[in-house]
Amino acid sequence: MRFFALSAFLIGFFTTAPLGAFEIETETLFEVDQPTATLRVISTSDQDLFTPMVLAFQAENPTVSVAYTSVSSTELMQAVYSENVPFDVAISSAMDLQVKLANDGFTQPYQSAQTNLLPDWGNWRGHVFAFTQEPASIVISPSAFAGLSLPETRQELIQTLRENPDRFRNRIGTYDVRTSGLGYLFATQDARTSETYWRLMEVMGGLGTQLYCCSNAMIDDVQSGTLAVGYNVLGSYADARKAQGDDIHVIAPRDFTTVMLRSAVIPVNAPSPTLAQGFVDHLLLAAWGSEVPDYYPFPPIANQNQNAQTSPRPIRLGPGLLVFLDQLKRRLFLEAWTNAVVQP
Repeated sequence: MRFFALSAFLIGFFTTAPLGAFEIETETLFEVDQPTATLRVISTSDQDLFTPMVLAFQAENPTVSVAYTSVSSTELMQAVYSENVPFDVAISSAMDLQVKLANDGFTQPYQSAQTNLLPDWGNWRGHVFAFTQEPASIVISPSAFAGLSLPETRQELIQTLRENPDRFRNRIGTYDVRTSGLGYLFATQDARTSETYWRLMEVMGGLGTQLYCCSNAMIDDVQSGTLAVGYNVLGSYADARKAQGDDIHVIAPRDFTTVMLRSAVIPVNAPSPTLAQGFVDHLLLAAWGSEVPDYYPFPPIANQNQNAQTSPRPIRLGPGLLVFLDQLKRRLFLEAWTNAVVQP
């Protein structure tokens, strides 16, 4: 079922014939001794972070092996949307692309006691199910800010960068939003919230911003000292790395903190839909149940009014996310972003 005619006007990232097979970052088989079935999961979630969730599922389903394929958000779309590769569950941090999959008929509906736990803003038409709330954070190297006050807002970061250009030149990183689905989502949401975003991008671009595919790569370079600042890094990944001993400081900006909802969908061609439903229930119960289990690796969900005009700005699941996937809007946004960030 296709929900909105708007999809006919969306950009065809994934509608043309693919040039080649989607690219896999890692592929792991969580094999059991006497398997009766295999659940196939494609996910943008870091495998190391997500492994406890998989093992907990297998503890409840001891005869089910899990084939876990890690990819970028754009490669997930390539696999599911363009190549119709049969996966049972697709998990992504790029909320807009998940909604597009559902809107364009690439997912199947599901309802259970667990899906009923979700508020309206975390469940889109029984097709897209949120199971995390994760902030976009600023990650900095404490040594790079020696003698300086740590910025708590975007305006304070702008001021610090302008006053210390030599210290920060070529040492600022963010997503390459031209290729990163999550980076594009964060950027468009930031731009909708405040014009400060564009001023920050211009300042960063003037200092030689380094562009990245993913959060962990930015965190690696902040930890090593290659970067002084990583902008819009996934806070869940940064907090996990800090807990492991990385010498980084994680800031949730006080002016506003964009909050992403990681979500799961069941593709329409899932080979094992019953297993897929069980895995979705497993994710949702961990996230939304009365107690947060120790294997849930993400920040606890704050079950709050998502329309509240407070510092956290959660992105809502819904058709509004399709706006910036419109071909013209995307082209204009990327032109403005490129002019600001990719300066000669």
